[in-house]
Amino acid sequence: MGNPVHVGPAGTGQLAKLANQLIVANTIATVSEAVLLAERGGADPAKVREALLGGFADSTILRAHAPRMIANDFAPGGPAKWQLKDTQTAIALAKELSLDLPVTSLVNSLFTDLVAHGDGELDHSALIRELRRRNEMPLN
Repeated sequence: MGNPVHVGPAGTGQLAKLANQLIVANTIATVSEAVLLAERGGADPAKVREALLGGFADSTILRAHAPRMIANDFAPGGPAKWQLKDTQTAIALAKELSLDLPVTSLVNSLFTDLVAHGDGELDHSALIRELRRRNEMPLN
């Protein structure tokens, strides 16, 4: 995660880790959509990524995972099935806290379908495969 920081009483460190995983999952989904938009729109997705580096859209996910999505290289670093576990945990906790997390709920459904289609062992950046399925695009 980052630098050691006291975030609150016992147990809140786990909450911070879960917040991290939500940001990762939701950002992977957004970067996947951006890559698809570039592809379908006729732009070179690698060049679009390059153009975005250094701007507000820049992120570790854009830097590390967009190239994997473009190259269809989904050797597991963080398997999709573990990302699904984290989104499910976050949704369950949100329910306990009477919170509605609509973006996370949508991303959870994407990971649920990705795993159901047999891609749970692939890296979580393989989420683009589920978006390709939904858009009737080749999985490459």
